[in-house]
Amino acid sequence: MIKNIPSISLIFPAWNEEKYVQKAVLKAGNALKEITDDYEIIVVDDGSIDKTGEIAEKLAKENGHIRVLYHKKNQKLGKTLRTGVSAAQKDLILYSDIDLPFDFKEVKKMIDLMEVTKADIISAFRLNRAEKEFGRTIYSFIYNFLIRILFWINVKDINCPAKLFKKSIFEKVELKSNGSFIDAELIIKSIRRGYKVCQMGIEYFPRIESRSRASNLGTVLGILKEMTLLYKDTMRRNQSFN
Repeated sequence: MIKNIPSISLIFPAWNEEKYVQKAVLKAGNALKEITDDYEIIVVDDGSIDKTGEIAEKLAKENGHIRVLYHKKNQKLGKTLRTGVSAAQKDLILYSDIDLPFDFKEVKKMIDLMEVTKADIISAFRLNRAEKEFGRTIYSFIYNFLIRILFWINVKDINCPAKLFKKSIFEKVELKSNGSFIDAELIIKSIRRGYKVCQMGIEYFPRIESRSRASNLGTVLGILKEMTLLYKDTMRRNQSFN
């Protein structure tokens, strides 16, 4: 049970997501209002050229809990999430992809787990993913293995698009990634600054109405570049303490 009623900012990065934005915002809103009246849904339109922004604006006019932010040009996931985090006004921040990757009723369980474990971050991992996306599961396994050996971070599914974190962590954690390495950067830097991360399994629903862009060549190369930069920075910091 949730003892202390939280305030929650939900961030939806959105790039050409006209097929998902309305369903996602409405489903999320229905779930959040069962938890608290003090919530906001922030849709960050990352330079969409379809009707994503138009649909989101219409929803915002109908519901004061919804806000829409814009990038004039597409700036990728990391910068979009950073924009949302900077604008968030609530104590807890929930980040999710907008293609409905999990049931938003799980949010209450995430908050309960955060309260029981005194965690600062709840990082979800996808259950039975191999049965639904075998190819991407292999890619994700390799990626998580690299994170583990480079940064000594033991998180099962570090790029899972379902994370709940306290806004207060950003008093010490500065995110710099512009691309999809942002998930890993958040966890790595938070752990290194002494924040507690707890993991929770969720049932995962793959994108069905359009193709995921998470594992295309440009995204992978961007992740490797930003991973290398953070690794070099980590090594320099470690050497400075010796």
